[in-house]
Amino acid sequence: MKETMHASGEALVVPERVIVAPSVGVFRPFTAAGSDEGELVAEGQPIGVVEGPGTATPVRSPFAGRIVGMLAHPGERLREGQPVAWLRVA
Repeated sequence: MKETMHASGEALVVPERVIVAPSVGVFRPFTAAGSDEGELVAEGQPIGVVEGPGTATPVRSPFAGRIVGMLAHPGERLREGQPVAWLRVA
């Protein structure tokens, strides 16, 4: 099996990845933008936003693929680096 190098510098051979929260705050998914299970997302596409005091930081997928499952619920308070969604890369 051939190893693939990704922008993050990881050498992974498994097809699953995790999208993580970029900051602390309350998670609000973008349903139309691919946060539904089974939806395709492009690399860099936002799947939601983390709202903090006076800020709104987009949660972007670092990979292209299909959402297998959401790990964060709408309105859930997240910490930076907490898993938000499970993705199967294309």
